Amino acid sequence: MTSTSALMPTYARQPVAFVRGEGVWLYDSEGRRYLDTTAGIAVCGLGHANPVVAEAIADQARTLVHTSNLFQVPLQEQLGALLRDVSGMDLCFFGNSGAEANEAAIKLARLYGNKKDVAVPTVIVMENSFHGRTLATLTATGNAKVQEGFGPLVQGFVRVPHDDIAAIEKVAAENPDIVAILVEPIQGESGVRMPKNGFGYLKQLREVCDKHDWLLMLDEIQTGNGRTGKYFAYQHAGILPDVLSTAKGLGNGFPIGACLVSGKAVDLFGPGKHGTTYGGTPLGSRAALATVQELLKGPIDNAAAMGERIASGFRRELGDLGVTVEGAGLMLGVVLPVPSCTELVARARDAGVLLIVSAENRIRLLPPLVISAEESDLLVREISVLVRAFLAEKGIGAPAAVGVTA
Repeated sequence: MTSTSALMPTYARQPVAFVRGEGVWLYDSEGRRYLDTTAGIAVCGLGHANPVVAEAIADQARTLVHTSNLFQVPLQEQLGALLRDVSGMDLCFFGNSGAEANEAAIKLARLYGNKKDVAVPTVIVMENSFHGRTLATLTATGNAKVQEGFGPLVQGFVRVPHDDIAAIEKVAAENPDIVAILVEPIQGESGVRMPKNGFGYLKQLREVCDKHDWLLMLDEIQTGNGRTGKYFAYQHAGILPDVLSTAKGLGNGFPIGACLVSGKAVDLFGPGKHGTTYGGTPLGSRAALATVQELLKGPIDNAAAMGERIASGFRRELGDLGVTVEGAGLMLGVVLPVPSCTELVARARDAGVLLIVSAENRIRLLPPLVISAEESDLLVREISVLVRAFLAEKGIGAPAAVGVTA
């Protein structure tokens, strides 16, 4: 294979390059504007080029970027205290990504099991889940394509169907080595899959973990930092996990991840048990501090309101075609009654709208949390026109009478 690129071909990139962003809009190298419903895959919650975060990064870069965790990092302490306050958790460990945060969670589960003299500490994980691409996190991930070619995988995981408490109890009866459950409150990469009981599922999981003395470990890489209309999704359920991982929206584009602990997970890590060179640098901590502080000023409430507006809009515009909507806040899955709608990605891009399609027939909407009512209505209108025309080609309904205007 010959290529002029110096990059490993690990991504099937779309034929567009963005050079500037502002709020919910991106501008390509040809000067064209796009409505971004992806937010960098749930990362830029405050929108592109947020001026407060940008100024915090620039100011800190001029002051102090890195010293290492051999020394105290006051900004990291401030960030940890702020996350403790908004989450109700007790302690934080900072890394650089969601995968690292989940690796920390898995190590905590191993420590927990070993302290209980469990022979092979084992974590229950879910079908259709996604937890990362390191060897441990891709093993935890419920996607055979992600795992293909990387065997032997890591031991210590057992998989059950998502949203199935009975399956968990069956495993509990058969496997005495279970020490934890790792789960996403809403499954993201597989197309925004909401449990049938909504966030009540988390209450059930909390009860199961308490019953068996397991750790409840929540992967809020994507659902955290305001995405679902609460700072963390578990706050909808009124529970507290033992271990919490988060990243994506934590730095509004600056790479940073965090693993938080409470209760029986608090005393598991000690000096030498875990570490990272770059985690929680002065620069990363400053970026995340500015992001969290801005999120708490209104975008989270806006996510709840605009999420309901968008979901209601799609039900109104496309409900007659069998289209349904799942999710919470601004983490929404628009489910089409066809086997695949992946070609909508290119059609939408041509119309000036950026989309993600997951699980073949699910449009995954993750717009910035600062999206306005006007922009939300535009999102619904433009995507509905595309979907209605697409479904008409499949023999479902008729195309809209007007064209896309974005």
